[in-house]
Amino acid sequence: MSVSYEYYKIFYYAAKYRSFNKAASALRNSQPNITRTINNLESLLGVRLFERTHSGVKLTPEGEVLYKHVQAAHRHFEIAEDEIESIRSMRLGNITIGFSIGITDKLINELVLPVLRSFHEAYPDLRLQIFNNSTPQLVRDVEEGTMDLAIVTTSGEHAGNVREHILYTFRDIVIAGKAYRDLTSGPVSLESLTHHPIVSLWHETETYNFYNAHFESRGLKFAPTVETATAGQVLSFVESNMGIGFIYPDHASESLSKKTVYELEMEEKLPERKISLIHSPSLQKGSAAYMLKSFFDQNKKA
Repeated sequence: MSVSYEYYKIFYYAAKYRSFNKAASALRNSQPNITRTINNLESLLGVRLFERTHSGVKLTPEGEVLYKHVQAAHRHFEIAEDEIESIRSMRLGNITIGFSIGITDKLINELVLPVLRSFHEAYPDLRLQIFNNSTPQLVRDVEEGTMDLAIVTTSGEHAGNVREHILYTFRDIVIAGKAYRDLTSGPVSLESLTHHPIVSLWHETETYNFYNAHFESRGLKFAPTVETATAGQVLSFVESNMGIGFIYPDHASESLSKKTVYELEMEEKLPERKISLIHSPSLQKGSAAYMLKSFFDQNKKA
């Protein structure tokens, strides 16, 4: 038996509203056409589906059985339409992504760009808008809904209504220029660093807060002589003998090999840090931002 889908669609609305008139209104059709379609469907199936009443219609037992299955099928069609709309929106929309200023170009090249490139290949029409700011500000932007996603340096649980997915863990190293080469003769304590100028990211960054808390936990004062805007500037100032800096190891690898900076051996390891993806808990499944988050989840760096 081959029954037109249009018949089942009209049956669904007539059964849903228990009225041929209301079904006609919802479908922008005529009541006589609704009646004619239901009569044809009943003839094809060989059963009565509705009983006519003064207030409208009600389903027969056979009609109840058919409605249960047609209702489920209709729901599947709605889900399919929603998914298609999500795909269409992704092709036409854009995603705003924030990068913490504490994330170096090397980390971006190794950790972020491969994922963004794969995502762009899958959804070439989707526009990406990239912004840079401090971790605290980016977390606020995501929480307030002005930023879809943020990739930031973190050291602990974030306050506020956001979700954090760890992508990569690392430990900074301590570096110094040639003027401080004598400090490389043996392990140095955190306390001894306070007797020398320190170069750090500026005071409203997560990195500054991280080292401020670390020094305070040891009863020490963290008082950088130079506060910079980027991790690259930290390296440049250290190379210029302006002070001692804390930096992501790979970012300093070329300078270490050229011996323009030297790594200081610490008496105790610095605390572990993280690169994390921050997003709102209300991020909708199927949205462009959610799909990009999924790409990052699948490409976490060990």
